Amino acid sequence: MCGIIGYIGLEETKPFLIEGLKNMEYRGYDSSGLCIKNENGLSILKREGYVNKLSESQEFTQLNGLSGIAHTRWATHGEPNEVNAHPHFDCNGEIAVVHNGIIENYVLLKENLKKEGHIFSSETDSEVIVHLIEKFYSGNLMEAVTQTLNLLEGSFAILVINKKGDKIISAKRGSPLLIGVGKSGMLVASDLSALIKHTNKIIYLKEDEIAEIGKSSYMVKNLDGLNVETEIKEVDLKPQDIEKGGYKHFMIKEINEQPQVIRNVLENMLNKEIFKFSIDLDTSSIKRIIIIGCGTSWHSGLIGKYLIEKITGIPVEVDYASEFRYRNPVVDKNDLVILLSQSGETADTLAALREAKSKGAKTLGIVNVAGSSIAREVDSVIYSHAGPEISVASTKAFNINSSVTFS
Repeated sequence: MCGIIGYIGLEETKPFLIEGLKNMEYRGYDSSGLCIKNENGLSILKREGYVNKLSESQEFTQLNGLSGIAHTRWATHGEPNEVNAHPHFDCNGEIAVVHNGIIENYVLLKENLKKEGHIFSSETDSEVIVHLIEKFYSGNLMEAVTQTLNLLEGSFAILVINKKGDKIISAKRGSPLLIGVGKSGMLVASDLSALIKHTNKIIYLKEDEIAEIGKSSYMVKNLDGLNVETEIKEVDLKPQDIEKGGYKHFMIKEINEQPQVIRNVLENMLNKEIFKFSIDLDTSSIKRIIIIGCGTSWHSGLIGKYLIEKITGIPVEVDYASEFRYRNPVVDKNDLVILLSQSGETADTLAALREAKSKGAKTLGIVNVAGSSIAREVDSVIYSHAGPEISVASTKAFNINSSVTFS
């Protein structure tokens, strides 16, 4: 998954952007870029390869400003090169956008925009977003973004900055996006790891919400233009939690953390005030259990299946979230669907959750991140307390998900 970060405040923006990108490197990427706003307008710098190629370039030293957006890209549409790297400009170089996700109807949108005279420079689906915003912009950037989002099909987390304004606009659908309330400014990113060194005060944007972010303020609306109430959550995570702590690799660190993590989980299970469902489930009518996950979570679900069936006699199925979401699954009110996700933001698992709920099934999430999308949308949630996992091989969550599913 790509990583995005933005900063607007009282300090030089470059350190915030570069540090944020580096803290999201574990996600994998093939190119990176940033856009910084100053008195001369918008300046974009993009490079194929690692973030260091940005920060060590001569052009980087000449960029200065108090607001900006940045991106690490994992190529989907178009080759991994500087042209296809984000941010993307509109025709006049006055609006810039970074985007996570996939715009499914971009071909049709691009054809229509070309007919209207818009000139595209990349092969990406993301570039249609900035040209649509350009089309609708008439002085109010948030309104132009809102009109654009109403035309998009697919998933996105976007940050938008323009030459004339002093705000960053952010919006999400199907991809995570968080606002951080900092001491010297406001941040917004797709991953908590990009924010935690500067603030633990986090606002989790919900589906189809749009935020206008200033140097010390923010405003959130929905697609109908109505103001949305938000809650600032204080995250119990410290900067050292996402550092290697003397280990050579994150994976070695996380393997060595497993004994303590298991002790933490067992203590929480024994403490009924901590280990409880957020909403009590009526389990008396459950005839079948469906465990859904991707990758590591799916494999841990297989262990849970054998244990649950052995102890309860209730039939259990384990399904890939990516398959469950795209077929027409036979699910009803007598089914309990258990969603496993380390991050609580796995796109396929989140879509599977919504499919299950639309058919009346009871839903239970086992996730690691409090306040994540799956944690908010399930009927009940259990937190695995596995702590941060930077390594792609999710060793801690595998062990904890297996044991929590059984328990």
